[in-house]
Amino acid sequence: MKNFLTFNINKTAINKINSIIIKTKKKLRIFVKGGGCNGLKYGFILVNKKMKRDICIIKKNIIIVIDSISFQYLSGSYLFYNYYIEESKFIIKNSNIKTTCNCGSSINFKKI
Repeated sequence: MKNFLTFNINKTAINKINSIIIKTKKKLRIFVKGGGCNGLKYGFILVNKKMKRDICIIKKNIIIVIDSISFQYLSGSYLFYNYYIEESKFIIKNSNIKTTCNCGSSINFKKI
């Protein structure tokens, strides 16, 4: 049976989110939205407050906000922050993904 209460974050992502929160005084919202060549993609924005039906993930004094629809797709995922010379970005490793496009920015989920 799938655990619907899991969302993991690596130490580098926690540190990056913490530095963003300290600078902006906002919360990080992660969501799944329509778009891309494979149907859906992840989104990241900063928000002032959570909405009534949002789920809050609290790890090491940071708060990540996820709407209840997106959470069903993100549950069991692992959030990483990778930084390279060319770019830095958050990456979600998700076992719910059925397929992805060649560039990796668009995803299609297994039936949830």
